[in-house]
Amino acid sequence: MSVRRTNIEIIGDILKAIRQARGLKPTHVMYKANLSYKLLKDYLDELREKDLIVEAEDKGHKMINITDRGLKFLEKYEQMEKFKESFGL
Repeated sequence: MSVRRTNIEIIGDILKAIRQARGLKPTHVMYKANLSYKLLKDYLDELREKDLIVEAEDKGHKMINITDRGLKFLEKYEQMEKFKESFGL
């Protein structure tokens, strides 16, 4: 039985991938977060609106970087994951 990820888990996966690489091209985010292009676009739009990520040009390529607000969100999300795991959930 496959378990679907929640929206918050997908957002966590996207932000973790961007943080780990210190900025990624959108295609690389798509692969690392295991999303279709359509879903990626929707999530990136939402994250940009909430000021969790920013897009910048680097040598002619669009790059996605995590903001300070995104880092704070990710820190709280990871605390929540550890708390959940401590109870075996």
